[in-house]
Amino acid sequence: MAPLLKLSRAIDAVTAFIGRSVSWLILVAVLVSAGNATIRKIFDTSSNAWLELQWYLYGTVFLLAAAYTLQRNEHVRIDIATAHLSKRIRDWIDLLGHIFFLLPFCGVMIYLGWPFMLHSMQSGEVSVNAGGLVLWPAKMMIFCGFALLTAQAFSEIIKRIAVIMGLIDDPTAKHDMPPIIEELESAADIDERIKR
Repeated sequence: MAPLLKLSRAIDAVTAFIGRSVSWLILVAVLVSAGNATIRKIFDTSSNAWLELQWYLYGTVFLLAAAYTLQRNEHVRIDIATAHLSKRIRDWIDLLGHIFFLLPFCGVMIYLGWPFMLHSMQSGEVSVNAGGLVLWPAKMMIFCGFALLTAQAFSEIIKRIAVIMGLIDDPTAKHDMPPIIEELESAADIDERIKR
């Protein structure tokens, strides 16, 4: 299991680096959006390329940060359904969900995304909008985003198995607790620090 955990740590490092790096694209997208709106109001002119660039930037962040969101355990969960279950059962639900739902979905998206991207690159596909951008970079982000999400899913599976086997502490333990318990635990931590 040690080599798999080492692989998991490597995947986590890559995912975290990419996730933190692409978060800056939100700022770029906001600046492009503000600049485009300002130019449109002042000079009464605009370009579809600027609008499409905003979409590309937002899409890139969404797709490439999805794996980082999974790693940080920040995806939406249905806590109402699992809050009263034991930690062990929630771990098994995560493990089986990653294996039987997340991995197959990512596999389908990669399988469909590869020819979608390749055809766009080979044909030099350009937006139908006047002055629009080439489309293959946006389509490539779909493929790359799901490839990264697949790698992170494998990392999460490895970690969840190790947690179930008792080999490692749960790296996302606080996120597995119902929100009220997280708040109480945070309050207890604060009280303990004050006493020191």
